[in-house]
Amino acid sequence: MEAVSIKMNPAQQHGHEEEHHDTGGNTLFGFWLYLMTDCLLFASVFATYAVLYMNTNGGPSGKELFDLNFVLVETGVLLVSSITYGFAMLAGHHHKRGFTLLWLLVTFALGATFIGMEVYEFQHLIAEDAGPSRSAFLSAFFTLVGMHGLHVTAGLVWMLVLMIELIAKGTTPRTLNRLGCLSMFWHFLDVVWICVFTVVYLMGAMA
Repeated sequence: MEAVSIKMNPAQQHGHEEEHHDTGGNTLFGFWLYLMTDCLLFASVFATYAVLYMNTNGGPSGKELFDLNFVLVETGVLLVSSITYGFAMLAGHHHKRGFTLLWLLVTFALGATFIGMEVYEFQHLIAEDAGPSRSAFLSAFFTLVGMHGLHVTAGLVWMLVLMIELIAKGTTPRTLNRLGCLSMFWHFLDVVWICVFTVVYLMGAMA
């Protein structure tokens, strides 16, 4: 029996490309909706912190605990990681798999450094008897900052999975679409952290 070669005519190919485009557009739209729900979650925790930050129960306040120089370095590390992720996206859209992986690896290293600094800060506060059970203020602080840290950690795991996918499959439309979703997530976490830095650390150290 002869093998039958099936070719798509130009109209079929165009329809196939449109299907991929529509699917990608729906995914991005769905992810935007997820980010909006996440935004509401963070807003509720910010509101809780705003109510509780003065309730120190006779314990240390933010002015006594926060080291702004340390947090500035931590903030710089996370913000630079957004720039390097942008470079990864540019390389991906130009189908340069090697450069995409390189910039993702740099972004991963910066994100891991941020998490390492956050864990160090938490350990230092707990060692100074300023753990989450010390006061309502510290409970709200650990909840807000820790929730952001968990989101960054989830982003790092996601990034690692995408790097493996890039190695195995290259810069396929599906992989680039997933990179785009992670890009929105990563930049969203940067915006949230700027709010954390301003409301929690900067205002706390100046109060």
